[in-house]
Amino acid sequence: MNASAQRPVIHLDDLEFFEIGQLKPGAPDGYQGARLAPISSRIGARKLGYNLTEVPPGKAAFPRHNHYAIEEMFFILAGEGELRLGDDCYPVRAGDVVACPTGDTSTAHQLRNTSADQPLRYLAVSTADAVDLVQYPDSGKTGAAHVSGRDAQGLPIAVRIMNRSDANLDYWDGE
Repeated sequence: MNASAQRPVIHLDDLEFFEIGQLKPGAPDGYQGARLAPISSRIGARKLGYNLTEVPPGKAAFPRHNHYAIEEMFFILAGEGELRLGDDCYPVRAGDVVACPTGDTSTAHQLRNTSADQPLRYLAVSTADAVDLVQYPDSGKTGAAHVSGRDAQGLPIAVRIMNRSDANLDYWDGE
């Protein structure tokens, strides 16, 4: 179905979830069980990315990170948790809207489910720039990605590079 004939509406009950471990193999225990359901490709979005994320008690979907190109917004639909933003922590609960602007590690963010028995469920919305640089301050990693499209499930097809700053090659290395 082409974008002009694609239905621009979808109900949350009609989404298909993927475990984070399926999307990013090797996820450590603190991330196991977190699920993501792509939305944007299913309803024809072009400049924004949307997904529904569900995080089990005591877990997070992603490590704390900051983007240089992509801005994110989260709308908490159910449950409660904690937002780590820069060096600060903020409690979040159903009905809260969270802004995660672009920038250096002072904008690094992570949502974690602090509940003992309820999932944390949120709608994630972001700009859909094709190229992004991401830092992971807790592990000292830096990643770059270029998204060239989406697969049949709506998941990104991307060229990704991940390293640590102390393992970076010199600009002239091998020349």
